[in-house]
Amino acid sequence: MNSIPDQLKSAKLPVIAAPMFLVSGPELVIECCKNGVIGTFPALNERSSEGFEQWLITIKEALEAHERETGEKPAPYGVNLIVHPTNTRLQQDVELCVKHKVPLVITSLGAISLLVDAIHSYGGLVFHDIVKKRHAEKAAEAGVDGLILVSAGAGGHAGTINPMALIKDVKKVFKKTIVVAGAISTGEDIAAVLQMGADMAYMGTRFINTTESRAQVEYKDMIVNATADKIIHTSAVSGIPANFMQPSLDAAGIKPEDYKKEGKLDPGLDMDSEAKAWKTIWSAGHGVSAIDDIPSTANLIARLKSELLSALEAQHKRYEWLKSIS
Repeated sequence: MNSIPDQLKSAKLPVIAAPMFLVSGPELVIECCKNGVIGTFPALNERSSEGFEQWLITIKEALEAHERETGEKPAPYGVNLIVHPTNTRLQQDVELCVKHKVPLVITSLGAISLLVDAIHSYGGLVFHDIVKKRHAEKAAEAGVDGLILVSAGAGGHAGTINPMALIKDVKKVFKKTIVVAGAISTGEDIAAVLQMGADMAYMGTRFINTTESRAQVEYKDMIVNATADKIIHTSAVSGIPANFMQPSLDAAGIKPEDYKKEGKLDPGLDMDSEAKAWKTIWSAGHGVSAIDDIPSTANLIARLKSELLSALEAQHKRYEWLKSIS
């Protein structure tokens, strides 16, 4: 297993709460970090670079206050940047990340060495999300510090490759930190991806259903009632394949015969049209099958830690048993 970078070792769990469009805000990020999980958010969740900077200030001040008051260093936070020619804010948002020394920058839809160099200039890290080996090779060339393997069953813009296979493919071309996304909802799931060879788990859908997330109550209730067979992988919504809950597709008038249709490429940069679509067509991953409540972020993280420790203890007992009969 590869090591977790020093910059991330104040985290108490090997978990990144994924940046979720229209869902992740300062409230969720702060609670994640205070409780030992790396909290992240998309820069484009704030409608302007000025607003984005205010979010950075709010998060930094809250985490600094937490450290002063408790004497405990919180987990670091991160920002997701869309690296695509149509993102007219990219340069300005990168400059703000450098100005405020954002610990972790997660890039999507493109990995470029100039951006990586800018974040490295102050000691920050860059992780890049990928869905196949070819993307991993390009990101490695750009010098990223970690890869987020968005495998089958992940919420949002997801791939279709089984995580066990994707980890093996990527490890052939990348020797740094590996983070895995895809149907991870419990501590047992975290233990499973660590056993597969990942360094960290990337959890999105589970954190939608927390009291601090910005998802509508109806969105959270739909997740509670959802099952994996009602998660539809389609590009009909934004032109990029993503997983959505079927009841929300039905409510928007998107029929099964539309699921295979390819829409225009619109990776969340036209905020008005994209936000309108994603506000009522709700994304989630296969991990909904394990979600039946809406706890506070603090309570959820405490539960995940307990489940993870129990799972690792069970694995150790199996190891000792196998060793004894060898």
